Amino acid sequence: MAVSSLSLNWVSTTLSKKLNVAYPNELTRSATAFSCQNFFTCPEDISSDEENKSKRRLLLMGAGLLTANLLPANPLFAQEIPKNYDAFVDRIDGYSYVYPSDWTEFEFTGHDSGFKDRYLQLQNVRVRFIPTNKKDVHDLGPMEEVVSNLARHVYAAPNQVADILDMQEKSVDGKNYYTFEYILTSPNYSSASIATIAIANGRYYTLIVGANERRWKRVRNKLKVVADSFRILDI
Repeated sequence: MAVSSLSLNWVSTTLSKKLNVAYPNELTRSATAFSCQNFFTCPEDISSDEENKSKRRLLLMGAGLLTANLLPANPLFAQEIPKNYDAFVDRIDGYSYVYPSDWTEFEFTGHDSGFKDRYLQLQNVRVRFIPTNKKDVHDLGPMEEVVSNLARHVYAAPNQVADILDMQEKSVDGKNYYTFEYILTSPNYSSASIATIAIANGRYYTLIVGANERRWKRVRNKLKVVADSFRILDI
């Protein structure tokens, strides 16, 4: 993944964020990550791809650190990053979002990027995209039908019940987004999430940020900032 993880204070950017710079070799990806019909049931036989990614990152560490120190602050977020959040920008894959500045980057199977709470790993954000011949999220159908199908038949496992709490549609810079909040309840566990979906660049993008349902009231507004910040960039 070719990305930049930036904050308003460039000088204090952490080492892990400095490594999130544009790596040409990262354009070689495993097709497995984008060929899954169900967003949460991708095959897990991509360990070799993850190993290759790690090797590339190590080989390019020196160049990455140098590049990070030379790049200027990202003008896209110069006036928009909320306090206590950092911006993640992937100019090659065409998307960006903000995440809590105390979260750490992590690998989530079948996803392009992800960050999680340092102590509560179920509290996280992840982004994935799959190819599509559709041009806009409206091509999927009315928001109510699309959201219902995703929450109940795509995101929910067979033993889970989905409850949709809210859904919103917005347009930013000519691009349309569906954002919706939902709870997935199973016999022993419940999670709450907010998802934002969009279509552009021949890709169907999905951002999901969530947490344990028991903590949802405490963290919901904080995580809503992440979901609302998701933007598609032209590539």
